[in-house]
Amino acid sequence: MFPSKSLFVAAVLFVSANAQSSGSSTTSTTTTSSTTSTIPPTETGRITLPISSYPFTRFPTPSGPPPITGVFPSASPLDPPAVSSDPTIVPDFGPAWAEAWSKAQAFVSTLSMDGKVNLVTGVFLESILCVGNIAAISGNGTYFPGLCLQDSPLGVRFTDFVTAFPAGINAAATWNRELIRHRGVYMGAGHKGKGVNVALGPMINMGRNPEGGRNWEGFGADPFLSGVAAYETVLGMQSSGVQACAKHYINFEEAWYLTEESSNVDDRTEHEIYLQPFLKSVMAGVASVMCSYNLINDTYACENDRTLNQILKTEFGFQGYVMSDWSATMSTLSAVAGLDMTMPGDITMDSNNSYFGANLTAFVNNGTIAASRLDDMATRIVAGWYFLQQDQPGYPNVSFNSYDALDSHNLHIDVQDDHYELVRQMGASSTVLLKNNGVLPLKNIRSYSIVGSDAGPGLLGPNGYTDRSGDDGVLAMGWGSGTTQFPYLITPLEAIQARARVNRSSVNWFLNDFDYTGVQSTVAEQDVAIVFVNADSGEGYITVAGNYGDRNNLTAWHGGDQLILAVASANNNTIVVTHSVGPLIIEPWVDHPNVTAILWAGIAGQEVGNAIADVLFGDWNPSGRLPYTIAKNASDYPSEPIHGGGPTSILKIDYSEGLFVDYRWFDAMNITPRYEFGYGLSYSTFEYSNLCITPVANVDSYDAGAITNWEAGLPSLWGVGSSTAFWLHTPAYTITFDLTNTGVYYGGEIPQLYVHFPTDSGEPPSVLKGFTNANLSPGETQSVTISVSRYDLSIWDIGAQSWVKPNGTITFTVGASSRDGRLYGTVPV
Repeated sequence: MFPSKSLFVAAVLFVSANAQSSGSSTTSTTTTSSTTSTIPPTETGRITLPISSYPFTRFPTPSGPPPITGVFPSASPLDPPAVSSDPTIVPDFGPAWAEAWSKAQAFVSTLSMDGKVNLVTGVFLESILCVGNIAAISGNGTYFPGLCLQDSPLGVRFTDFVTAFPAGINAAATWNRELIRHRGVYMGAGHKGKGVNVALGPMINMGRNPEGGRNWEGFGADPFLSGVAAYETVLGMQSSGVQACAKHYINFEEAWYLTEESSNVDDRTEHEIYLQPFLKSVMAGVASVMCSYNLINDTYACENDRTLNQILKTEFGFQGYVMSDWSATMSTLSAVAGLDMTMPGDITMDSNNSYFGANLTAFVNNGTIAASRLDDMATRIVAGWYFLQQDQPGYPNVSFNSYDALDSHNLHIDVQDDHYELVRQMGASSTVLLKNNGVLPLKNIRSYSIVGSDAGPGLLGPNGYTDRSGDDGVLAMGWGSGTTQFPYLITPLEAIQARARVNRSSVNWFLNDFDYTGVQSTVAEQDVAIVFVNADSGEGYITVAGNYGDRNNLTAWHGGDQLILAVASANNNTIVVTHSVGPLIIEPWVDHPNVTAILWAGIAGQEVGNAIADVLFGDWNPSGRLPYTIAKNASDYPSEPIHGGGPTSILKIDYSEGLFVDYRWFDAMNITPRYEFGYGLSYSTFEYSNLCITPVANVDSYDAGAITNWEAGLPSLWGVGSSTAFWLHTPAYTITFDLTNTGVYYGGEIPQLYVHFPTDSGEPPSVLKGFTNANLSPGETQSVTISVSRYDLSIWDIGAQSWVKPNGTITFTVGASSRDGRLYGTVPV
């Protein structure tokens, strides 16, 4: 979403969605004006719904087997299943949703039409305390206090005494479900403590383009890893009592001209790649979903019948509500196509008019939109409130004003608790050791030189740039609405000096990135030179150093390549630390003989300095793994952002790479990356052995027919909840093996499971379908288990609209990365 007064959206009142969207058998007509780099391809126009009369029948409730103890238990969002490194439980939130819906229907039945319309229409921007608000509403003897909706996916935005957590990309780099869950719990607690009802996260768009400006808010470039992170984050956030909001739905992978671009995606790619994190969020009981700015196959995301009604509310069985991104509502008839709430309420920032509000009332009164649809919209919103039990006495009131720091509503409530401890642990756990010539961990070092502005504090302090819209000092988060205020920021220089005091070593530093003579003089004759570089990105309403959200290139900022080479030319023990929002091309220096170690640290939040010091000095044995591929050349990636065009054109963005995103492309095209997806070293070494795969006995007689069909390679019926059905997601096989720490350090390993579908299935050569984490002492052996479901072993059949097992042999690899296989097996299907 956007801050106030940052986006112009053309207002077209009476146009809406067409059922045609991703996956329809009929494709929209488009033309290409030019295929040159200066004049990008554009579409002919936008598909809309005509003005007509649209009846409505409420979506059926998803059905499934009765509760199964230990496998399919009834769950409350406030009390989800415990986190596990190998989850085998599929929680059933159906009973909790049924209770919430019953209460919501009873409440909505007491409201006038004006009351219902007010429930679905945000209070216009900047007359509110939060970035989005639904007004308080009274019924016949009942009262709804309204909703506060607030960013961001890494903390509470626009207020103080909060925690600045590691970004989503760092959460993914831990490959650790427990840490990701706890991050969600703590972020949810912070939002609730400030009086927020709806926390606008997680952000779960895929890192399709490595330059994508908002990639750092999400969980990387693989749908399975992103799905796991989304699932654990939603469970964690909502266990603290705040409603989570999965965003941005869907195909929102670049930041340029948000409302003037059409992501053209085929149905199989949509289901197997981009929908998976949203599906997992629905399975986690997410209360709300935010639709995105862009068009999908020529229909705007917030008025897209295919993605909202057919997929999200029917196929996934989503029982919560869909809100628009801020000013992403494009018509009143978007309500027909599945939009339940418009945010922030007005058509454009401070326009003081709305596609909902009085226009929605008129459309209901004249029969264009059914009154039953308005009831459904209002009920879904109130059901989310009941689902999280926010109707209970004692839910905190809003204690801040997003737009006025001096307002009396700012009560300066401290919600930090001891969350800094998790921030520090996640920062260390998400740091990926890419190279180590035996110099790390640092031991018995007498003298250090710390080089680069990224090692030190910014000249304006940690919050000197609005929404972190500047790259000065250590980089600990990107820019845009996905940010929060730092309560403090520990720099690497500060943390390393603290170690030097204890270790009785000396520290020199040089923070001028471009004075290479001064740099070389400082690092000469020092035992170790540690050079810090970064690369930033963010949301497109802010331009930093000529980067309009998306990065212009994949090189380090502040002349980082030249800085590293200058240091390495003068010191034969040069350690590189990168704080980057995503991949960089590091070929100019990665093989330099004096670059002895590389740490890839992401953007780790307020404890960034302590986290990197913990890894450098061996307090934490690196266990982070790359959530994307680092290529040798930018041209090796299958896609990049398409820029150009203008406010009167619609950019044509074809997802022509299909299923072959990130490492899948590199594998299929036989391109050697610099560091592959899932890669990461340790200070220790690990050995894999004794592989075994075992079918899991079926405990679900309710779905016996669907299971029989799947085993025979036949599709099952498409319908309500068909893609989130229990039988599809419960473990079908367990893969066990032994893992031994053969090194001298205690540490963690991240075993990864990659499935290899039959060659004629159309799938990439290797597809991540499982991972776990294990911590072992030197010499210790553990038995490790990774479970896989029928969903994990299926592909999407476009014609049948079903998940099916492909014909042929399915094999798998267990190993330390996408290209480091250690054990090999065959699935007995």
